[in-house]
Amino acid sequence: MADKKLDPIKVGIIGYGTVGTGVVKILSENSDLIKKRLGHDIAVEKICDIDIERERGVDIDRSVLTTDIKEIIENPDISIVVETVGGIDIAQELILSAIRSGKNVVTANKALLAEAGEEIYRAAHEAGVDINFEASVGGGIPIIRTLKEGLVGDRVEFIFGITNGTCNYILTRMTDDGMAFAEALKEAQELGYAEADPTLDIEGIDSAHKLAIIIPITYGVKVDFEDIYVEGISKIDPIDIEFAGEMGYKVKLLSILKDTEEGIEARVHPTLIPFRYLLSNVSFNLNAIYIRGKAVGTILLYGQGAGMMPTGTAVVSDVIELSRNVISKTKKRVPPLSFDYADIKKVKPKPMEEVVTNYYLRVSALDKPGVLSKISGILGKFNISIASVIQKGRAEGHEDVPIVMMIHEAREKDIRKALKEIDALDVINRPSIFIRIEDTAMKKGGRKDEWR
Repeated sequence: MADKKLDPIKVGIIGYGTVGTGVVKILSENSDLIKKRLGHDIAVEKICDIDIERERGVDIDRSVLTTDIKEIIENPDISIVVETVGGIDIAQELILSAIRSGKNVVTANKALLAEAGEEIYRAAHEAGVDINFEASVGGGIPIIRTLKEGLVGDRVEFIFGITNGTCNYILTRMTDDGMAFAEALKEAQELGYAEADPTLDIEGIDSAHKLAIIIPITYGVKVDFEDIYVEGISKIDPIDIEFAGEMGYKVKLLSILKDTEEGIEARVHPTLIPFRYLLSNVSFNLNAIYIRGKAVGTILLYGQGAGMMPTGTAVVSDVIELSRNVISKTKKRVPPLSFDYADIKKVKPKPMEEVVTNYYLRVSALDKPGVLSKISGILGKFNISIASVIQKGRAEGHEDVPIVMMIHEAREKDIRKALKEIDALDVINRPSIFIRIEDTAMKKGGRKDEWR
């Protein structure tokens, strides 16, 4: 007796750009593999886009293409809607419409979830549907599923992430080849790693969007996006990269999430990390996310953080997971935010001025006797302890010399107050520079072998 033919899971895709095309391509090329794993076919019922004439290089039945969104939202046969439009306003309206129509949703839209996710999560909770968004953080790196399911029984102590390929490419070229920031950015744009307007990437906003998404999944709390401290890489000077290298460090744009006694820390900024850390060796446009759990220890997830096929792979994984729910007639088997929605409370992260960490300082001072004594005196006034000092000779044509100091753990507000007084000295020629350091060997109780 022949097996009963099972009905396919029908999917509607909104947006047929880079990511949407990758999703369709993977569903088509891997259809046999997916059926073996799922037990059902996944059928793309409709694809909606404003441009359905342009060739995407994917062999599909042209009848599935439409410019009318109602053919997806109002189609009772479609149980899963995939949004790949991007942006906030239009995408939010489309997702909410799909949710209110009782459809499960998959999205890769990090900006939307970071800035307007609360309304979307609430709508999905009230409608009793699922929303998955693995591709919104780290492209093809399965960080969200790792946090939601793999580490569901553990307490995460901290997460450090290199989550923006544009910034990582620029910093790699500045580090390895001595490029100036503007030169490295131009090259990244020519290679397609940076947008024509790169502000979201280079000013750290894209990384902060991704950090905002994983906060509730990690700690069961939500924060306003505006409360995340964000600092980009546009002011990084090659001289600081050079000095950092002499002292055994690389500069990376890190997304940092920590669980502390005073509350969570949520911050994005350039950070010095030692050569011995695996994260320091993540180069060019690659991403990596480092997690330390209390029970599991350390985990590093590494790979392509963007692109048609890596991102498309993450979207398809979400589609398959939701298809399993549809087949078994279950909903919210794994809550979208890992915790029950009703238990997630809003908090404010620790203010940046209260963060305690190590620091790299560069002061440009006149080459006169007693200057270092004046500087160290001011630092001591604010309980700031110097770990080491490098002082170079004057460069040709310059009156000042760079004094570089590595600082033991200090409070951010004390560092800022001290530098304000230092910069007011008549022997200081230009504003001082500081970059935060994450190095367990410099911290109280830290071990040199951690993070390897």
